[in-house]
Amino acid sequence: MNEKIVAVQSIADSWGAEDVLRWALAEFGRDVAISSAFGAEGMAIIDMASRIQPDFRIFTIDTEFLFPETYALMDRIEQRYGVRIERIYSTLSPEAQEGAHGPALWNRNPDQCCNLRKVEPLCRKLNELCAWITGIRRDQTPSRAASPKVAWDKSFGLVKVNPIADWSSQQVWRYLIEHNVPYNPLHDRNFPSIGCTHCTRAIRVGEDQRAGRWSGFSKTECGLHLIQPAPTSEAGGIKS
Repeated sequence: MNEKIVAVQSIADSWGAEDVLRWALAEFGRDVAISSAFGAEGMAIIDMASRIQPDFRIFTIDTEFLFPETYALMDRIEQRYGVRIERIYSTLSPEAQEGAHGPALWNRNPDQCCNLRKVEPLCRKLNELCAWITGIRRDQTPSRAASPKVAWDKSFGLVKVNPIADWSSQQVWRYLIEHNVPYNPLHDRNFPSIGCTHCTRAIRVGEDQRAGRWSGFSKTECGLHLIQPAPTSEAGGIKS
C-alpha cells in the first residue's frame, strides 16, 4: 500500500482536481472524508464530490466559536447535497476551557486555543479514517506552497488529498459561479478566509488574503495543515 501511494503521488500532480477527487473516493470509499470549514475552496470540493459520488462523507471541526453565517451555510449544505455533516468538538466546552485556562485564551495564546479546539479534535477524527480530503491551495500560505495533491500525512498517519492544491483563488470562484454553488456571505464583506469569530476580521484594501486571521500575531496556520513528506517503500504502514 505504501508503494502504491508513493507511485500515485508521483503522478497525481498531473491530474485535474476532479480526477484526484475521483481517485480518492474510489480508493478509500467510506474510509475517506472531506474536511471543511466551508470557505470558498471547501465549497468547490463539496460540490465536485457531489457530482462524482453523492454519498460522500464530510466533517468539520466545530470550535463552537464560528460565525452565524457559517452555521447557516452548514444547514444549507445538508439540505442541498443530502449529506450529514459530521461535527467534531473539543473535549472542553467553551466554559470549561475558560475555567481551565482563563478567559479569552485566543487573545493570549492562540496556538493553545487552536490546539484545544481544532487540532486535538481533528486527531481524534482522523484516527477513524484512512485518508482525508482538504481544500488547501499552494498560494495561500508559505507553509502550503509545497503541498502535493496526494501525500502521506506524517503528522496524523494517513493519506492526505489536496485536489485543488494548484488552483488560484480566481479558479475557485469561477467554479462556484459556473455551478451556482452556495458560499458564506461573509466573503462578500471582505472576509476571504473565515475561522472563529474571535480570530477573524475583514481585510483592508491592499492586505494579504489571510491578514484577517489571528490579526496582531505572526500566526498564519491553526496547525491542521503542516506539510510532511510521503513515506518511502520501507516506511510504516498506512491504515487499512
